[in-house]
Amino acid sequence: MTTDISAQALSRARTNQSMANYSAIIAGFSERGLTDIRPRENVFTYRAWQALGRQVTKGQTGVRVHTWVTVEKAGQKVTIPKTTSVFHISQTEPKC
Repeated sequence: MTTDISAQALSRARTNQSMANYSAIIAGFSERGLTDIRPRENVFTYRAWQALGRQVTKGQTGVRVHTWVTVEKAGQKVTIPKTTSVFHISQTEPKC
């Protein structure tokens, strides 16, 4: 079950990070002194990093971005806005 959720998170992370979020991601991580910022390559959500076999290091703070998710309400699929955090690879470590 967890693997399915993580795989879904990774899939969404690769498709939901819209171009509109790129400037927010780059600005947010640049303020922290990071220079190698490549959304969809080395910047993902918490669950996407888990799906990639990495764990966000305790105490790390991500950059907030806006995305759209599809949920089922009253038998219909509805797309709603959601705010989530993304983390740079430097904020993660390999899972043991």
